[in-house]
Amino acid sequence: MPLQSKAFQRWLHGVAPDASTADVCRIAGIKRTTLAQQLVRGKVAESTLVAISRGFHINPVQALSTFELYAELRGNPVPPTSCELVSQVATIDLLRAVVDRSEPGTAPAPRLSEPPHPTSVRNWVDAIDDGELRHRVSDATGIAPQNFSAHLTANRLPPELAIATSRAAGVGPAGGLVAGGLITEAEAGWPSNARQEALDNLSQGRLVTLAGERLLALGKTLRRQEQDHERTERIWENLG
Repeated sequence: MPLQSKAFQRWLHGVAPDASTADVCRIAGIKRTTLAQQLVRGKVAESTLVAISRGFHINPVQALSTFELYAELRGNPVPPTSCELVSQVATIDLLRAVVDRSEPGTAPAPRLSEPPHPTSVRNWVDAIDDGELRHRVSDATGIAPQNFSAHLTANRLPPELAIATSRAAGVGPAGGLVAGGLITEAEAGWPSNARQEALDNLSQGRLVTLAGERLLALGKTLRRQEQDHERTERIWENLG
């Protein structure tokens, strides 16, 4: 749910009381028309707040926490679970880790790529799901299960839904925001080497199993995309 423009403007006046709208947009790297349209509609996107926060050297998590919708972000950051950390390791990095362990002595793997990655949202939800998480989120927010699944397939999770999912899973509130790409792991307060350490702590069996699960899911996605493409091609052929 986007932020109410009146609350946003109060926040903006507090952090940049003397800055014009043009100055704010220039510093934040956003289009002036984008901010103007959001203000006119009365709803400002969380991504806009994050961009402005970064431009003025304010931690976006701290900025978001000033709004009641994101009050759970207040206070000291809650450390992510090891499962959450591993969920934010890209599939290609998992495969590199499998090769590195299978062939010790090879050149060290490059630094882990930063989240988000193409399946980071689904991986995060799967990592914290006890089997009933989707139902609890649906009951708490009113979102239909199929619509929730559609967000996961698209690798998108609205910030307020990410917070609700964290709450329903009993984990820290920032994990879904990292998985969705709204904030970085550093902004969420995650230790700089936490994902690498969580990956290193996986047993060989668990690492290979997880890599296999990721590849299987990727295969299904690619097949679905190929089928969609073939269906589109047939439609165009029928249209002549």
